[in-house]
Amino acid sequence: MGCGQDSVPRARHRPVAGPRPRGPGGRTVTPRNSAAAHAAALRADARRGLWRRLLALLGVRTAGVRRAESQAARWQHGAAGEEVTAGMLTALEVRGWAIRHDRRLRGRQFNVDHVLVSPCGTAVVVLDTKAWHRGRTTALVRGRVCCGAEDRHGEVEKVVKYARLVEAALGLPGVAVWPLLVVHGSPVAGGQLEARVQGWDGPVYVLGPDLLVPRLAGAPKVRDPRRAAAVAARVDSVLLPYTEPG
Repeated sequence: MGCGQDSVPRARHRPVAGPRPRGPGGRTVTPRNSAAAHAAALRADARRGLWRRLLALLGVRTAGVRRAESQAARWQHGAAGEEVTAGMLTALEVRGWAIRHDRRLRGRQFNVDHVLVSPCGTAVVVLDTKAWHRGRTTALVRGRVCCGAEDRHGEVEKVVKYARLVEAALGLPGVAVWPLLVVHGSPVAGGQLEARVQGWDGPVYVLGPDLLVPRLAGAPKVRDPRRAAAVAARVDSVLLPYTEPG
């Protein structure tokens, strides 16, 4: 996962569909507000309309409001995890890494939490942040990533799909795109897992936050600032800052 490693062949990508944060304003979002904006939008939608606003003023929480607040709480929890990850990644910038947050591919409606360009310019990391139940351990169960008894392997498969799409969009020979997952809250068994996804060569690492920066900082063996800057410019041209739909 970094400089000095040969790129490996990738399976052909498939389009990815999934829920997208939606909120008012048509504004550019950051890791500090994208998921939080969706949480606010859920709460606002649940109170839209005169009768719903009146009930809210009276302190009456309908079933719809309760569901919306539960969903909003999960998005807010995820927003906090993304903000923590973003803060941690600043330590890599002084080591020559280029860091981007909350990006989307042209023509796609999903967002990538974090994109990192290695100092040597031969690797791009597509990093997804998860905030899972701190009372349950994240571990491999019969080859699948689970948080306690809940199967979360789909999240690993999702970040692999994102990495495939990003690699295809970049179109840079000799630049490998690596998927990576960091989990906040839930302790990761042994600090890291090596998950496998069908059609992807090599492991997909699932890391606890304590290993995230050390693992990435130790990967590059050489630096090539000019090449890294060119790759970062290409990332900026195909991965746009995510903008909330108006």
